[in-house]
Amino acid sequence: MATLLSYGLVLVLLLAAELFYFRIADWFNIIDKPNERSSHNYITIRGGGIIWWVAALLFLLFHFSPLGMWFFAGITLIAGVSFVDDIVTLGQRVRLLFHLLAMSCAFYLAGVFGIYPWWAIVIGYIVFIGIVNAYNFMDGINGITGLYSIAVLASLQYVNMTCGSFVHPDLIWFPMLASVVFLFFNFRKRARCFAGDVGSVAIAFWIVTLLLLLIVKTENLIWLGFLMVYGVDAVMTIVHRIYLKQNIMEAHRLHFYQILANEKKMPHRVVSVIYFIVQLLCSALIVMLYPSMGWGIFVILLLLLMGVYMIKFRMMKTNNV
Repeated sequence: MATLLSYGLVLVLLLAAELFYFRIADWFNIIDKPNERSSHNYITIRGGGIIWWVAALLFLLFHFSPLGMWFFAGITLIAGVSFVDDIVTLGQRVRLLFHLLAMSCAFYLAGVFGIYPWWAIVIGYIVFIGIVNAYNFMDGINGITGLYSIAVLASLQYVNMTCGSFVHPDLIWFPMLASVVFLFFNFRKRARCFAGDVGSVAIAFWIVTLLLLLIVKTENLIWLGFLMVYGVDAVMTIVHRIYLKQNIMEAHRLHFYQILANEKKMPHRVVSVIYFIVQLLCSALIVMLYPSMGWGIFVILLLLLMGVYMIKFRMMKTNNV
């Protein structure tokens, strides 16, 4: 697909699919009810992020291939179990099994098996499944998942088109179009829908697969910096909760974006835009200085973001939050 008309058709199909899902969600009462841990206070349709799975289906239909089938199988496994979990709570073991199967599809797609030693593959499972779940946990305010996903995908597409192709461009354009459609309904003061686990996990798997393909192609882990903002927030929040002797598996409101939106009363969309811009800046610096000084700027950015988080930690400690 190379014409704007073709991408326009995909955009229309995605929009129609999202509106059709809203009717289904209304009929089956698939809604999100706020609780004391939520960053919103109104009932909203849940699972609107299924649009990313629809985008994967469209990609398979437009670019049918054995490798495309492996990708679609993986995103279907991980999105499917998440969709069921959105409706009926499943056990952690069931979700973990499907995540392992889905990640195995991504590893096969990237040609990991037979190239890397078993211990590296085990570490890969832990890291990339961890990223998928961290991405899911970061989905909590209007616009953050859609905007941040565009920031990551745009960075990947820039590398793909200027620094050496590692994947078909449409495998990046399609989720970007889906993100635009999702944001049309989500990036509002009162969102019409939330991504739900099905959405945040699906786009997380899509991004992880792209990162895996790029890492294997370049044999360089520096591209994980395209997830630096989320990564620092997720890891530092876990450390913070361990310090507070909290159960890290329970819901909470200690992510930096939650503090800004809830305790500091910043508008959700403003916080989402901040995450979007900061990640774009981090990614741009990494790309600009790759490969000569890439790791140097990576470490500097990492330390700066950790410093910002520590300021938040001290602020919360002072205010007994």
